[in-house]
Amino acid sequence: MTTKLAILDDYQNLALSYADWDKARARDVAITVFNQPLGTIDQAAAALAPFDAIVLMRERQPMPGTLIARLPNLKFMVLTGARAPSLDLAACTARGIPVSNTSTGPNQSATSELAWALLMDAARHVTRADRLVRAGGWHDGLDMGLILAGKRLGVIGLGKLGAKMAHYARAFDMEVVAWSANLTAERARDGGARLVSKDELLSTSDIVSIHLVLSDRTRGLIGRAELARMKKGAVLVNSSRGPIVDEAALVDALRSRHLGAAGLDVYDIEPLPARHALTTLDNVVLSPHLGYVAEATFRAFYQDSVENLLAWLDGQPVRVINPEAIGTR
Repeated sequence: MTTKLAILDDYQNLALSYADWDKARARDVAITVFNQPLGTIDQAAAALAPFDAIVLMRERQPMPGTLIARLPNLKFMVLTGARAPSLDLAACTARGIPVSNTSTGPNQSATSELAWALLMDAARHVTRADRLVRAGGWHDGLDMGLILAGKRLGVIGLGKLGAKMAHYARAFDMEVVAWSANLTAERARDGGARLVSKDELLSTSDIVSIHLVLSDRTRGLIGRAELARMKKGAVLVNSSRGPIVDEAALVDALRSRHLGAAGLDVYDIEPLPARHALTTLDNVVLSPHLGYVAEATFRAFYQDSVENLLAWLDGQPVRVINPEAIGTR
């Protein structure tokens, strides 16, 4: 019997070229690739109802329990990366649907390097200047750039990614301070930073960069009051998750020029809707959630996806993040 597999959200049409999917086809797997977002829950349910297995690209397609319940044929899922809060794992387990994850390749470097690129661009207005030159201008109306040497970087969340940002900042002769709810002075020193309070970090840093996992505790962590505490003219970089920052308050802070600039890779709604308020501002650099979008990372994602699929077909699934689902269907 043919197994129907859906590969979701392959926006750049790379999934089939980054792994040997012929191994799956040889096992009578029919592969359908979706290159665009599926839309509403109703639209996603209609599109995915025929499929036995699904490969998710990170959190691009939300998979709440309400959607999973409407996929009668679904028996197996692959999640690229380690985890995704947009996937209702409990709903999968209740249905007896094992979920296998993948390695991330050099994802930590990919994300932190992208965050640093956003930081540099926001500080020196590179993208804005590029648009100006292409339009026939030169220095017309450009703000002055921010020299990083001697400035303070405030890192919110000094895990692996935040520590890489601290390392980059020290190479640029910046002072680095850090805060998170459970960060200790010793761990801050080990990560190349000095522990300060959240208020001190926000009020004294020239650039603030966010590196936290989205959770109930971090959702809305940087709201209107926190943005108001930041130095006038400061730069905010967010390459973690959009809802950590109050997006409407951020738009207001950028529009009023209380914040000098921002570099954003993540948003409340992704893809970012056309004509969103952020797209109207000239002091924000926007990238389409590119933190993990690198060839080495995608090769790891899809090669592991093929291995996961074949192991499931053999009745011995690997890298299963909800092992209690195995054998309950």
